[in-house]
Amino acid sequence: MKLSTKGRFAITAMMDIAIHERGGPVTLIGISERQGISMSYLEQMFARLRKGGLVEGIRGPGGGYRLARRPEQVSVADIIDALGDTMNLNRLKQPPGDSETELPLTERLWQEFDQKLHDFLDGITLDQFANHPEVQKVMGKPDLRQHRARHHFIFDNAA
Repeated sequence: MKLSTKGRFAITAMMDIAIHERGGPVTLIGISERQGISMSYLEQMFARLRKGGLVEGIRGPGGGYRLARRPEQVSVADIIDALGDTMNLNRLKQPPGDSETELPLTERLWQEFDQKLHDFLDGITLDQFANHPEVQKVMGKPDLRQHRARHHFIFDNAA
C-alpha cells in the first residue's frame, strides 16, 4: 500500500516545517528547494493545510509558514484528512439509502480496515518523524544540492 504523491509531499513539507521553523517561519521556496517539490504544488497543498488548521501563514518580510499546533499534536492522519486525500480502500460504493447493516460483508471489512489504517496513521506524529535518528543524521549534513552547486561552480571556474 502506498500513500498518494500528494499525501507524501504534504507529509514531507509539514516535516520540513517542523524541523526548520525554529529559525522562524519557513518559506515555500525553502521547502521547494530542500524537498524538490514544485512551488505550484506546494501552494495548492498549503491552501488546504491552512484551511485544515495545520499551518499558519505569516505575511511580510521574513514571512512564511509555521505549524498551527505543536509537532507532537499533528498526526499523519491529520495531514491526509486536511488534504481530503483519503486512504479509503473501499471498492464498492454504498447506494443512497442503504444502511450499514445492508452492506456486503466485504464492504464492511474494507471499512474496518480503513478505520484501522486511519487509527495507525493518527498515532504517528510530526515530532516522531522530526526526531527520528535517520532524519537527525540527514539534517546534520549539508544539503546535497547545495554541495553539488558549490562543487560545480568551483569546477567551472577552475578552467
